[in-house]
Amino acid sequence: MFEVFDHTADLGLRIHAPDLNALFADGGRALLSVIVSDSNTVEPRDRLTVRVAGTDLEYLFVDWLDELLFLFESKRFLASEFETQLDDTGISATVRGEPCDPARHALAHEVKAVTYHGLTVEQSADGWRAEVILDI
Repeated sequence: MFEVFDHTADLGLRIHAPDLNALFADGGRALLSVIVSDSNTVEPRDRLTVRVAGTDLEYLFVDWLDELLFLFESKRFLASEFETQLDDTGISATVRGEPCDPARHALAHEVKAVTYHGLTVEQSADGWRAEVILDI
């Protein structure tokens, strides 16, 4: 589960999930919801493998979202489904989606960067939560 919230000239993502794998997957879905107006229009046609190294959960979360943003910026790839596996060295994921098609995918926001401002990734009573600010 995630929500998007306004933050001055930026947008924030607040994500709640039962475990870390779901937290990172929901973070990817939250990022997609900011990039395109209707994330349901993105079909899981293509599959990519993503690996991000890191041991600090907060930095790893930002690096993960940065990698998904890089896929969009460099390949115009919109990732909509995520199979994530975290371990002691980072995250490995299979992401499914498709290249952006302007005829079907209305872009909502230009995300310039994922920031460290106000960044949190922490365990909560009912699982995990993360909060991150996107520079738009």
